[in-house]
Amino acid sequence: MGKTAFMFPGQGAQYVGMGKDFYEQIPVSREMFELAGKASGLDVAALCFEENEQINITEYTQIAMLATEVAMLKAIEEKGFKPDVTAGLSLGEYGALAASGVMSAEDVFKVVRKRGIYMQEAVPNGGAMVAVLGLDTAVIEKICEETEGFVSIANYNCPGQIVITGEEAAAQAAVEKLTAAGAKRCVPLKVSGPFHSPMLAGAGEKLAAELEHVTIGEIQIPYIANVTADYVTDRAEVKPLLEKQVSSSVRWQQTVERMIADGVDTFVEIGPGKTLSGFMRKISRDVKVVNVEKVEDLEKLQELMA
Repeated sequence: MGKTAFMFPGQGAQYVGMGKDFYEQIPVSREMFELAGKASGLDVAALCFEENEQINITEYTQIAMLATEVAMLKAIEEKGFKPDVTAGLSLGEYGALAASGVMSAEDVFKVVRKRGIYMQEAVPNGGAMVAVLGLDTAVIEKICEETEGFVSIANYNCPGQIVITGEEAAAQAAVEKLTAAGAKRCVPLKVSGPFHSPMLAGAGEKLAAELEHVTIGEIQIPYIANVTADYVTDRAEVKPLLEKQVSSSVRWQQTVERMIADGVDTFVEIGPGKTLSGFMRKISRDVKVVNVEKVEDLEKLQELMA
């Protein structure tokens, strides 16, 4: 009997209208959107469902995405589904924390609202992130190390897709070298800062202070941290890892490979879009993947988990 993982996407998958059918049709999901609004002091439902420009600005994107993910998670839990393990990419790690029982929904909403603000404020005037396609990971790491200025790996997404992050000039210099080294494409990402780079260390320190007010619960469902690509077994590790996560590489490919090695053969992506499902196809085609972003997707999940 194989294992099931719940996984949660990060920024970039957001769109206006995400989660609206859950809000309208499922009471526990509506409660989560309302709780997110109360915890953040924002009209989160309007942020998610009505045309606006804020949804793509980090300090608002993060709470909007997380509210949607937790609203969907609660609808899934209400159907009686539970994972054997959980993980999330960057912001999505907070969805995993909610699924694991480590933090209450109210606390993850409060923390992520602050996280978005701190990350937005940390580098208000620049920085860049670029997806590098079709080049060996070791080559990318070496070029980042040899490039002057701040540039490093933000995300190990899947084979053939690495995201670099850092100062705009350094990232551009790295792109020139990466292209010369044989990268198929280098695609600038529409983000408002060089996330998951050492330039964000200050945001992590502010987040650590915010986390002091949060109670960390027992780990009811195992979860894997972005920073280590390994299980968190001690509650005392949770806060330091979340502080580091802001300025460290997201080891997503390694996280998925760890879960597969541990017997996970069914992956459920919970949240808007199919980003993580796309990565899964490049990491392993020997596992089952389903994504839940619409109410009707709960039926697909029922069939998969039957």
